[in-house]
Amino acid sequence: MHYNKSCAAKGESYGGSHRHLPYRSMQRAAVNVYKTATSYEMLVFAPGRIKEHFSIDVRGKELTISYTPPTDFPRFEWLQREYSRGGFVRSFLLNENMDTTRISAKYTDGVLQVSLPMVEGESIQKQEIPIS
Repeated sequence: MHYNKSCAAKGESYGGSHRHLPYRSMQRAAVNVYKTATSYEMLVFAPGRIKEHFSIDVRGKELTISYTPPTDFPRFEWLQREYSRGGFVRSFLLNENMDTTRISAKYTDGVLQVSLPMVEGESIQKQEIPIS
């Protein structure tokens, strides 16, 4: 599984004070991924969100997880802000051995858990490439 780099890892053109407001307001949700014997499990840390406003889509081998806050989301005049409940979009490239028809998700205690089952009985074989 591969994921898109964060804004900080993409270089100077994405960071700093010269970014436009929409980029600054779109926060990235932290994601942890681990592998079990039968699946990959993603933990998207997104506390304070509303379950019905998450969207999980698969297009080809790309998994996209997004959150759009409700239109009546309160806008405060922040004095200090270290945490956001705003919208985000995360995209991941899935391995060939993932069964995209059986993906499931649940949102509990501020963590969206996405289960990506592997195709049963199929594993990716290691292939050594000769160097000439």
